[in-house]
Amino acid sequence: MGSPEQQSSAVGFIGLGDQGAPMAQAIGGHGFDLHVWARRPTSLEAVADIPHTVHATVVDLVAASDILALCLRDDSDIWDVLNTPGVRDHLRPGTVVVNHGTGDPGENVRIAESLRSLGASYLDAPVSGGGPGAKARTLTTFVGGDEGAFERCSPVFATFSTRVSRMGPVGSGQMTKLLNNAMTMSNLKNAVDLIRVAQQLHMDIPAVLDVISDSSGGSASLRALGTVITPEIAPHLQGLMRKDIEHFANAVRAQGFDPEELRRRALAGADGLVEAVTLATAPGHAA
Repeated sequence: MGSPEQQSSAVGFIGLGDQGAPMAQAIGGHGFDLHVWARRPTSLEAVADIPHTVHATVVDLVAASDILALCLRDDSDIWDVLNTPGVRDHLRPGTVVVNHGTGDPGENVRIAESLRSLGASYLDAPVSGGGPGAKARTLTTFVGGDEGAFERCSPVFATFSTRVSRMGPVGSGQMTKLLNNAMTMSNLKNAVDLIRVAQQLHMDIPAVLDVISDSSGGSASLRALGTVITPEIAPHLQGLMRKDIEHFANAVRAQGFDPEELRRRALAGADGLVEAVTLATAPGHAA
């Protein structure tokens, strides 16, 4: 929890989705002055039980915020907020804009540059752990940006994270998250291959996954199948995974390196997600 002085900072939050809503709940629940805006009024129900101020427009929210946290799908959504008529005029000097979504490191550098002339700071601070991690307040937050802005926002990040790490300048938070996601999806490919073999062998797949998850072959990706990742949310996550692996590949290419082998393996893991979750949650049967 931050000091009384830090908690007096007004924290604006946009993006009350499955992951963003519990993050906002954690911020307001720890005594920070929470301000919110949502395109759909029903999204505001997520913060109904914690102290907060609702703003009718994005411009009003920006004008009231010392820290503006954005938990949106992609970089284009960040630009949409910042380019909303009136936002740049009402963004106060000294405001810290925080991007908790996953995107392209180079694009985040360009966003930071566009804010610098307004006297605002920018942190790319993507998180790992998804909706369940946000609800449990156990996210990992990877941060890129100015150290002073990082220190100012760290108490806010700590409300929903078990680990908060500054990785370097703007863009380094995104690059770290993309490396994490590439590893996750590559491990997912291993799980997909294993499940397909277990199916061919007529094994009880849920039982096999359960025991391997607690053995030397276990991984976070394997343990997530059928638990954190359910058949209902798998198609949505699959789309996000495909987006993120292309961000990863483009970011690596921009540095002059070839990501293709890892890109192909990670993409294959994402492509097999729905099938793997379906089999992992099917009624078990032994040969």
